[in-house]
Amino acid sequence: MAKVLLVEDNEMNRDMLSRRLFRRGHEVLIAEDGAAAVILARSSRPDIILMDMSLPVLDGWEATRRIKADPEIRHIPVIALTAHAMAGDEEKAMAAGCNGYETKPVELNRLLLKMDSLLSPPGPS
Repeated sequence: MAKVLLVEDNEMNRDMLSRRLFRRGHEVLIAEDGAAAVILARSSRPDIILMDMSLPVLDGWEATRRIKADPEIRHIPVIALTAHAMAGDEEKAMAAGCNGYETKPVELNRLLLKMDSLLSPPGPS
């Protein structure tokens, strides 16, 4: 399964989502703020990043921009997670470099399908 970097500052959300991902066979790394996420993405090279957008130290928007600006890790897919879904937020997430967007509370099956689609190699053209 995948190595997932879960970036979430809310302990309850972090615990719930990390346990559910782990039970499905994923290795889960955790960062509690955007700055730690950028460092951990560089050092551990996860397969995918689940990025809360409202984070302390460095928000998810800027953390994603920094990850996507780094040639060594820009290929890692990032799915934005947000509880404050406002009009235009999905477009803002894509403009920051996110590859997907999910609202909280996270609907796990939908998130897993999105993760699978981003982790699957593209088919023959």
